[in-house]
Amino acid sequence: MSHLNLKWMMKATGVMSAGFVVTCLLGGKMVSAAGQDAPTVKNSYQPVDDKESFATIHGRMVAAKAGIMKRQMDLLDERYDLSDRPMSGVAMDRTKPVQQGVRVKLPQGVTWTELANETPDQIRQKGTFPQGFLPLPHANHPEGGMVFPNSEIQELKKQEDRDLTRFDLDFDIPERFLAEFPAAMYLTTRPDLGDVSQGKLVTLDNYYELFSGILNPKQLEGLRLLLTPFPQQQFNETIDRRSDKPSRGVACLDCHQNGATNGAFHLVGDIRPQEFRHRIETPALRGVNIQKLFGSQRALKTVEDFTEFEQRAAYFDGDPVIATKKGVNVLERGSQVHFMAEFEEILDFPPAPKLAWDGKLDPAKATPAELHGQEVFFGKGRCAECHSGPYFTDNTMHDLHAERFYNQHMVNGMMMAHDGAIKTFSLRGIKDTPPYLHDGRLLTLDDTVEYFNLVLGTKLTDQEKKDLVAFMLAL
Repeated sequence: MSHLNLKWMMKATGVMSAGFVVTCLLGGKMVSAAGQDAPTVKNSYQPVDDKESFATIHGRMVAAKAGIMKRQMDLLDERYDLSDRPMSGVAMDRTKPVQQGVRVKLPQGVTWTELANETPDQIRQKGTFPQGFLPLPHANHPEGGMVFPNSEIQELKKQEDRDLTRFDLDFDIPERFLAEFPAAMYLTTRPDLGDVSQGKLVTLDNYYELFSGILNPKQLEGLRLLLTPFPQQQFNETIDRRSDKPSRGVACLDCHQNGATNGAFHLVGDIRPQEFRHRIETPALRGVNIQKLFGSQRALKTVEDFTEFEQRAAYFDGDPVIATKKGVNVLERGSQVHFMAEFEEILDFPPAPKLAWDGKLDPAKATPAELHGQEVFFGKGRCAECHSGPYFTDNTMHDLHAERFYNQHMVNGMMMAHDGAIKTFSLRGIKDTPPYLHDGRLLTLDDTVEYFNLVLGTKLTDQEKKDLVAFMLAL
């Protein structure tokens, strides 16, 4: 049927009327009955066909990179004090110092005490909610995707000649606020060995040498799979990638380095539209054996579910069409996924020599400040209402309703909306895995104490805050 015949039929039957346009698909193109191109419909799917050459995409994004990163770094500088202020005598797994002090900047003329004495409505109306307590945008939120810190990138280049550099983006948070690299690795099956990584980043290049004779064959194969790169949204063989050269992909332990975290971030795959998607920072896999929920906000019920979900969905933003194009790796549940999970489930927390079997401090080993901090934690601070038991988690999710404190607005392409329910992470070894909260918006433990003091309305004194941090450093 021709365009003119279709138009005549619609008019004759009364389908067309003033102000009403009916569109039809002719020759693979959406046109209106008036013969004009119809507006593009916004949807959840990314285009599958390549409209530009790789050279064009690369040139355009490289040219935009400096401006994008300046915008993001200006935002971080506006929100935080990013100076290097290490704690004296307090290190992470080995020697990297823990950063101290509240780094979130307050609005001019406001103190933390004054802010804590105001209601959420008053804070929202005045616009005095600290910017560093708002959701943290991706380095380029409209684009999204996995971004890795330089330490991980350089070590993988050295060991595997594999490059996780993105030509369009750099990592944003300074490395002083990230976990020690490489992190120590502890096993529940061999606590006598201490750090089984021997100070090395575990990769395909060295895993067999390090772990043969320590792991059983299933665990060893599971570790190999966790270290094997598979195609992913930004790192693959197609034109639509964000690496200079075609890439073998990304491995699970590229983010969860040595079973811990390197702070790598991306966007959750299960929210649309793009501006409402949450930045998600890599959590440590330590203590998986005592956890009952997996994923910061997804509430997956087993580590097998989490492992399979990451490969099938999260790696490709929840888009199975794109996944097929770029090379999705469909893992076999009964063997591969099971083997990977079996290794993950023996990753242990770091030693905490001051804690007794029940998760409480041994009075003979703890300082007065740590003991007082423990009282605050289990009392006035209300921390233990969620972070309970010997591993400091209730294994459920909580919505803090932090959106009570601010009006919804856009920042760097991200909508400052609600966070929703967040999994209660274990606090064991918390000093070793900064930054904090699901999106990494809290750079230090001091920031975390101030955040929860405000959101929970606990009105802690300065000494109570200080001692609470001292307690968490001992966990």
